[in-house]
Amino acid sequence: NTITYSAAVSACEKGEQWEQALQLFREMSSSCVERNTITYNATVSACEKGEQWAHALQIFREMAHGHVERNTITYSAVVSACEKGEQWAHALQLFREMADRRVERNAITYSAAVRACSTKTA
Repeated sequence: NTITYSAAVSACEKGEQWEQALQLFREMSSSCVERNTITYNATVSACEKGEQWAHALQIFREMAHGHVERNTITYSAVVSACEKGEQWAHALQLFREMADRRVERNAITYSAAVRACSTKTA
């Protein structure tokens, strides 16, 4: 069920096993198990820790298509993933989107956005 899968994905995220987290996340869909904000957040965070910005961004975008709430944790993880992948334009676009959608920014989000700007080349 959703709780069991979410716990497993979260364990993979904490163990820095992004590929396993992504596999479980995809398995949920094929097994018709509902994915919620917690599941998405853990998967995005796993990709962020694995420096897989493209996967993190893709999963983030899937949330909108699935009408799953994206919160401060979600945005912070995907902004950080973009920062680690030196994708400053994506990071700043997401940072601005937070304000547009009235999602609270926190120290993690601000720090990731600032670090993303420091990777921008002239």
